[in-house]
Amino acid sequence: MVEAGKLVKRIQEMREDGYLSDAILRACVKEIRSSDTKCDWVGVYLLNPEENILWLHDYVGPSTEHARIPVGQGVCGTAVAEKANQNVSDVSKIENYLACNPRVKSEMVVLIRAGDEVFGQLDLDSNTLNAFTKDDQENMELVAEKLAEVFMAERR
Repeated sequence: MVEAGKLVKRIQEMREDGYLSDAILRACVKEIRSSDTKCDWVGVYLLNPEENILWLHDYVGPSTEHARIPVGQGVCGTAVAEKANQNVSDVSKIENYLACNPRVKSEMVVLIRAGDEVFGQLDLDSNTLNAFTKDDQENMELVAEKLAEVFMAERR
């Protein structure tokens, strides 16, 4: 899995160089996907709070028909509804699972948020069962915290 410290540093450097969240998110998705062969699909969904829908911002991997996900549906929507990160070792056990790809076996969703405000999420899919460890999740949480700082800084 991507080394969180290096990616967090890269995000900070991009901010200091004047890059906006759009470019930073794109770079993160590419870096995470290329860092580990167990990541078969990596994307960022941004929350549209007025419509209560997650919009697919950027991704690397096979195409998906889920460009919009209502809050509460699937692993992504559940993460926002419950305001809790999700690390699902076997997606076949999830009743409301939205399959982006029939080969996906496990999924991890980490919210990009500042306090109770959710901006979006990092979504990682793997074609391997039990792909994502607690350490993987903690690494992605550090990256997500830094991305939340980017969103907050752009508001000023």
